[in-house]
Amino acid sequence: MIRLTDPRPVPSALTSPRPLRPAADDLPDDRLRGWLVTAFLTTIAAITRFINLNYPTDGGYPVFDEKYYASQAWEMLTNGMWIDDNPAFPVIVHPPVGKMAIALGEAIFGYNAWGWRFSAAVAGTVLVLIVIRIARRLARSTMVGAIAGILMIADGVTFVQSRIGMLDIFLALFATAAFGCLVVDRDELRARMAHADRAGRTTSTPYGPRPGVRWWRFAAGLFLGLACGTKWSGIYFVVAFFLLCLVFSATMRRSYGVTRPWVGTFVRDLVPSLYAMIVIPLGVYLASYGGWFASETGINRYAVGNQIGTGGFFSFVPDALRSLWYNSGQVLNFHTHLTNSAGNHHPWESKPWTWPMGLRPMLYYFPDPNTASGCGYSPCVKAMMLLGTPVIWWLALPVLFWAAWRSITRRDWRYATVLVGYLAAWLPWFVSLDRQMYFFYATAMAPFLMMLLAIGLGDLVGRAPHSDEHRRLRLLAVCLYLGVVVANFVWIWPILTALPISMDTWQRELWLPSWR
Repeated sequence: MIRLTDPRPVPSALTSPRPLRPAADDLPDDRLRGWLVTAFLTTIAAITRFINLNYPTDGGYPVFDEKYYASQAWEMLTNGMWIDDNPAFPVIVHPPVGKMAIALGEAIFGYNAWGWRFSAAVAGTVLVLIVIRIARRLARSTMVGAIAGILMIADGVTFVQSRIGMLDIFLALFATAAFGCLVVDRDELRARMAHADRAGRTTSTPYGPRPGVRWWRFAAGLFLGLACGTKWSGIYFVVAFFLLCLVFSATMRRSYGVTRPWVGTFVRDLVPSLYAMIVIPLGVYLASYGGWFASETGINRYAVGNQIGTGGFFSFVPDALRSLWYNSGQVLNFHTHLTNSAGNHHPWESKPWTWPMGLRPMLYYFPDPNTASGCGYSPCVKAMMLLGTPVIWWLALPVLFWAAWRSITRRDWRYATVLVGYLAAWLPWFVSLDRQMYFFYATAMAPFLMMLLAIGLGDLVGRAPHSDEHRRLRLLAVCLYLGVVVANFVWIWPILTALPISMDTWQRELWLPSWR
């Protein structure tokens, strides 16, 4: 306790004296246990994602938007060029990477449900693994990583998207992998700055030392390119993570006493960051169209000289790139006019303000109850619904407010960093609210929500003010919450997997009017 006569200043609740140099912040030393926990939870995730993966199907045919991606992936596989070249499609509305991934499963299992869903199940399982590792690294705690893994396993959104042949699970995987690479890059940059500081090089110039080649940042650029090559919404992550990379560099320089940290960041890191986070993703995106460039029958491949002229201001640009630009313009035109005001409505569409709490889920599969069977009653319901596990998703707003509070008042980089990923997946959709939108667009938000919640629960367990008794009580509360999460996941399992249930059970599964 500080006496009233103590001359030392008393720090306020929101500020504390900053050390001259960052304290040691090493990763947990239980590497073996960390990997054992990761392997165990990833195995559980794989079991849940792969069990009865070929069910449901619509009479042996794809369900919901699978009908587009399964057939296009099969076309890419069978024409030998890895391109969409069906003349019945005047425009293909998404880049090829996600469909290439689906085609790999079809190459193994053929054109059936296992084929067009296998790669999604692999992606969903790997997503659980990398979320565990990222959360562990962020919190410096294997326990927090395990909490994040349990939340991911029991999350209805990533679970359903891992069991259907659509693109969003691949976007979530690549974006989260890029995020993880940047977190590792931050730790590596921290280690290099500490080494330079011991050598007396951090303040030798006003701009600080050169960080050297940052391979993890380069890897982040590769994953961002794959994200953009899956869906154009990957561009939002490119912008957000590029800025995050610069902030990491500037704050690290500032913490080591560099005189002009922001100027140093622009002098030392701007060009390398532009290369790694902008040029590399663009190169990967263009490379994903390699088959299209080499083809004779790719859609709009020879737009120059047909749909558009050969002259003009941009005639110096190679015809192949101009044709791809034209094709991209056709895709943009499709998305721009897919609006409510143009008469495009869907009974299960939703707007982004409903996504954090999953207030308007998405119904993928619902055959006629009078023809369905298997539940022992008549009528019998079989429904596959994209639904966020309520006891997770309904905490989204408190978690977001808490993360913002910690980021602003405590300058907690963990919350701030994960918030960047979450907001990159969510906020851009508010720009065009007239556009037709669906809850499955929120798939990329899910991993960041799980990490935010896991870090918060870890902080709750870790803050024991006076005795171990307090910590045990808090740990018990967290364990009880995780038990409720698992129980809630089991409760909604029938409507996530289209198990046959009675009409009464179906009504009990629908907790909110907006779920109907």
